[in-house]
Amino acid sequence: MAKQYKDLINNNRLWASEKKEKEPDYFSRLSLAQRPPFLYIGCSDSRMPLDTYTNTEPGELFVHRNIANQVSLTDINFLSVLEYAVNVLKVQHIIVCGHYHCGGIAAAYHGKVKGLVGNWTNPIRDLVLNYNSELNAIEDLDKRLDLLSELNVIQQVENLYKTNIVQHALQKCHAGFQIHAWVLDISTGLIKELELPMEAWKNKGLIPETVEEDPGKNENHEAHGV
Repeated sequence: MAKQYKDLINNNRLWASEKKEKEPDYFSRLSLAQRPPFLYIGCSDSRMPLDTYTNTEPGELFVHRNIANQVSLTDINFLSVLEYAVNVLKVQHIIVCGHYHCGGIAAAYHGKVKGLVGNWTNPIRDLVLNYNSELNAIEDLDKRLDLLSELNVIQQVENLYKTNIVQHALQKCHAGFQIHAWVLDISTGLIKELELPMEAWKNKGLIPETVEEDPGKNENHEAHGV
């Protein structure tokens, strides 16, 4: 584990040397082009490198991360990433991944965030107000925050469906195009797939009737971390 700045450089050289020894053409192949099938939208938390938890290699995940994994409809940075991933890279899956024990979720719940971070996490405060009775019905604070983390992910998926980029992809019937909601339990290293209110969203006109739920979601709801 890197504890000093120079450890990062030394670790990089060691990793590159070991990788090249095992696969001499690895970096030559990697430098040609990227065709990742997944766009990962996650939290900036340092404990959240999804490539580690899913045992994926460089080039397999296109990544956007921010505090508390928000899908902000006014964030040009995020919208640019989304547009490039969907329209240029032609990703087949978008994954919104939150996590339990999230500092941004806890701070927003307790209303202790100020400044720009407070403004950024205001949508989570709205969730606290909208689901106040459901949250308060849970006596254990940690479990209450776990539910809030899940509600936040589902809300961000709904926000994704509201974007013109995703709407256009759905109308064009991009083959295999699906959106997934995940929560990572840092205490176990396991990923939990969340149920999405697809029928309710269809009834609201948010998504077309032709959009199907993930056919594999019931086969394996948890994936082991590494």
